[in-house]
Amino acid sequence: MNFDKKTMPKHIAIIMDGNRRWAKAKGKPSSFGHKEGAKTLEKIVRYANQIGLEYITVYAFSTENWKRAEEEVKTLMMLLQNYLDKYSKRADTENIKVKVLGDITALSEGMQKSIKECIERTQYNTGVTFNIALNYGGRDEIIKAIKQIASDIKNKKIEIEDISEEIVSNNLYTKGQPDPDLLIRTSGELRLSNFLPWQSVYSEFLFIDKNWPDFEEIDLDNAIIEYQKRNRKFGAN
Repeated sequence: MNFDKKTMPKHIAIIMDGNRRWAKAKGKPSSFGHKEGAKTLEKIVRYANQIGLEYITVYAFSTENWKRAEEEVKTLMMLLQNYLDKYSKRADTENIKVKVLGDITALSEGMQKSIKECIERTQYNTGVTFNIALNYGGRDEIIKAIKQIASDIKNKKIEIEDISEEIVSNNLYTKGQPDPDLLIRTSGELRLSNFLPWQSVYSEFLFIDKNWPDFEEIDLDNAIIEYQKRNRKFGAN
């Protein structure tokens, strides 16, 4: 697909919704849906890199997802850890830079080790930056930023008057990255679910009535084409 480079989004964020209902519709357990969803994610990130997208951020596991059934959480964590281990091994061939957004201290030692190895192994890659929001919550992220800013004030690194949007942004997990131009949610749900609330204030939203395992490269193409039709005013009119 040839896109208009002038209006190509730099950063796309995706809420990958619908794995469980996709599996249920096929009479399969939730774990089957998550495994197929992981295959879709791998395909879409690889394609995003091929078409020259600079950043892609996906909502893999929220701070609220711990409330799910223990077996489902274990399956999700296992899938994510295997995913990261595979990326570490393929780092030199795919040129994808992996980052993780979220509080990884609550994760298992094995998961933390996989995350650190994957980030270190891919840190010098120059392709798409692939952000995995893992144990991520938007409000939790903002609270952590506020605490860090308060600590900097207490330690006289900055003054209260210095607080600005830039300072807040520089204390978020996405420090140094552009905000998402386009935010996609699959499965037809119409909410953010605590995903990137600060960063998405001027994102274009696109809600797709298709479960994540059925999401294809052509769906990403169509999302970008839809984005390019929109007139982003950033509150000017």
